[in-house]
Amino acid sequence: MLTRIFLLVTFVFALFASPGQAQAQQQRQFIRDAEVENTIRTFGAPIFQAAGLDPAAIRILLIMDPTLNAFVAGGQNIFFHTGLIIRSENPGQLIGVMAHETGHIAGGHLIRNADAMSNASTEAILGMLLGAAAGAVSKRGEAAGAIMGGTQDVAMRSLLAFSRSQEQQADQMAMRFLDDTQESAKGLLEFFEILGDQEILVSARQDPYVRTHPLTRDRVAFVREHVEASPYTNQPWPPEWVEMHRRIRAKLYAFVEPPIKTLLRYKDTDTSIEARYARAIALYRRPDLEGALAAINSLIKERPKDPYFWELKGQMLFENARVAESVEPYKTAVSLLPNSALLRLGLGQSEIESENPALLSDAANNLTIAVHLEPDDRFAWQQLAIAFGRDGNEGMASYALAEAALLGGKLSEASFHANKAEELLPKQGAIWLRIQDIKQQASQVRAAKEKERKWW
Repeated sequence: MLTRIFLLVTFVFALFASPGQAQAQQQRQFIRDAEVENTIRTFGAPIFQAAGLDPAAIRILLIMDPTLNAFVAGGQNIFFHTGLIIRSENPGQLIGVMAHETGHIAGGHLIRNADAMSNASTEAILGMLLGAAAGAVSKRGEAAGAIMGGTQDVAMRSLLAFSRSQEQQADQMAMRFLDDTQESAKGLLEFFEILGDQEILVSARQDPYVRTHPLTRDRVAFVREHVEASPYTNQPWPPEWVEMHRRIRAKLYAFVEPPIKTLLRYKDTDTSIEARYARAIALYRRPDLEGALAAINSLIKERPKDPYFWELKGQMLFENARVAESVEPYKTAVSLLPNSALLRLGLGQSEIESENPALLSDAANNLTIAVHLEPDDRFAWQQLAIAFGRDGNEGMASYALAEAALLGGKLSEASFHANKAEELLPKQGAIWLRIQDIKQQASQVRAAKEKERKWW
């Protein structure tokens, strides 16, 4: 989560740099946060359904970057820069951008671009991009080290760039989706107006959205005409959506900006939920644990059924070496939002590191649910292996380590642990079949790599 900010990977991510700028790029980070992801998914679900897409199949991924950008890649994956979320002024602007990006997915633009890019190493680039976003590291932010070189960055920039005709088609589809859901398109127009005249700026000063999504006067005029004619232009957003949007803006700001900036922006005189939330995070990061706990306890007292407030309290305690005390807040968060893989992962790790043997079985249960919900989360599999291992279940620990190794591309390790699990576990059932799949997949990938080496 981003309350316990999950740094999935730190690497050079020069998606939109020119070749000369690639080496000068700052490090970028993928992040995970249950509240931010769930809020964006809530906003997007009606749009996805209107586009004929399964909302559960859409992946929402967050990149810590202050610039305005969102893009789709590798199928049904929508990436958001934190800068876009923080600088958006209302839910409609995020929804408008989402409707446009959904238009690219529904229009098959990614497939057409990939077909047209025989020299772009599309599969390798997207594999690195999505692989980086799939795993998670510990609550203490120990970063994995995957590096993307300048040549791949240039190819990625090309891969994510759409033609003007595709942009126009995505706009048209976005307008249709918004009308079908009886939502206002004014947010997308406002977003275009925020971008303003950026097309005339030199590349280094442009927000990357302009460089990957050519913004023309014709496109802006089309959206404006639709807004003027649509019967849903002045349709208000649900009040709960407005608050949800304010909360994720405040939360992201408090996590990515220095605490002093957050406390200046969200002053003590501001008694709104989002301001108090931001101040609690800023105090926790300062660090002022007692002040932070007082702030989050005040919010919990007012809203005892909010899972994200309980989650933040658990994180505060965990990361300040009060691990045993962190278990109950995480348990409460999970009880309120049981289908969140990130909350289950947080609880499972807290139970493991509490060093209470009586909690290991529950930790394994929570982590098993987490990997069922998100089977490509390597860190969750690693934690599950620890829970099983400390609880004396060596066979299941080996199986979990095999899954983690396979996700990490460590084929020899995957085969070793799969063979060990095969020896220790019953020779029947779903787990045994999955072990055979791991062995076969590792063997096939190894053979393909060997063939590629011989070819070169």
